[in-house]
Amino acid sequence: MKIHRGRSRIRTGISCVIALLCVTGIGYSGYKIIEWKLDSNKTVEQTEKIEETAKVEEVQDTPQTETVKSNDPPNTPYWNYIKMKLIDVNFADLRSINNETGGWVQVSGTNINYPFVRTSNNDFYLNHSFDKSYSKAGWVFADFRNHVDGTDRNLILYAHGRYDATMFGTLRNILTSGWLNNSDNFTVRTVNDTESALWQVFSVYKIPTTNDYIQTSFSDDEEFGRFAEILRQRSKHQFNTTVAPTDKILTLSTCYSSTERVVLHAKLIKRAPRDTISAK
Repeated sequence: MKIHRGRSRIRTGISCVIALLCVTGIGYSGYKIIEWKLDSNKTVEQTEKIEETAKVEEVQDTPQTETVKSNDPPNTPYWNYIKMKLIDVNFADLRSINNETGGWVQVSGTNINYPFVRTSNNDFYLNHSFDKSYSKAGWVFADFRNHVDGTDRNLILYAHGRYDATMFGTLRNILTSGWLNNSDNFTVRTVNDTESALWQVFSVYKIPTTNDYIQTSFSDDEEFGRFAEILRQRSKHQFNTTVAPTDKILTLSTCYSSTERVVLHAKLIKRAPRDTISAK
């Protein structure tokens, strides 16, 4: 009898421990869901405030608008893309919210249409929103090594791949047939203090976490050309475009999973000094 009672107590104790662990796990999961929702709400509030503060407008080409020569043959998308309008935005209004505003990025075929920021490291905006308040949703930010003035060979933008489709959440769309089958999606528009720019996508892929595509400086055109060719060959989709050793590129990077990243690369094909453009 004593043995049976002892076993019964052990079973009861184990059951209590399991029940406690289950309750603790449920409680923790509930907390994380609430935290995620609060961060999501904050991102939406920030986005709405930005939309009220700064209006993104298309602008007309001027004699100072430049197109970057391409070796793409006639009747390829490049020749249609360079006809697209550039964009402009009032950065003074944005900097009333965040003085580290670096520019604006707009990716066709996604929800990505945000101001991006830049600070002295690549950590702060992983868990801070546009107004610098704490949020695990973070914000879109440029690599701290970039100058965000149009002079870098590889401008790199990061953001979390949020499942609520905010930040770079819809960047994962670039790997789907729906996005890839529509050539209208293959452009990105940016604007910073000095220039408005149009970029043509030349590579998209998913890759295990690596740093080999986030190089920002190059010793010469030859090194950059080798770098760009590696990125082009890595693409999941053939975009029927070339990348020259003298080109400039834009890189967007976000998490796909805990061990993988989704990456987009685009080359500069059109630009205009901001002091020469005018709103539509």
